[in-house]
Amino acid sequence: MKFKNNIEIKNRKARFEYEILDKYMAGIVLGGTEIKAIRLGKASIAEGFCEFTDGELWIINMTVQEYSHATYFNHQPKQARKLLLNRKELKKLEKDVNSSGIMVLPLELTSFSSFLSSLRL
Repeated sequence: MKFKNNIEIKNRKARFEYEILDKYMAGIVLGGTEIKAIRLGKASIAEGFCEFTDGELWIINMTVQEYSHATYFNHQPKQARKLLLNRKELKKLEKDVNSSGIMVLPLELTSFSSFLSSLRL
């Protein structure tokens, strides 16, 4: 079991299929086994997208495979995970998503942050 020092998981397909308007750096709420699985490189954001629920931004369909050395406390691979942005950025993004057909997609998951961008369809 070898953990990676620099984690870079990218959504390359999003850069080709959509026009990138803005980029935001966001934190993500993860549990212990999720962090260990991501350090092993067992995550994918290719199918992921973001949506607002009660004023909070959630990443949906991000896959973090189960950690092999965990017991019954393991996580669900495709559960929704909360993204952490400041209130001003959240309100601006939610207004853009609701008013004009803009989508929010994850572009990159790195060691300390998750990069998001708002994309026009």
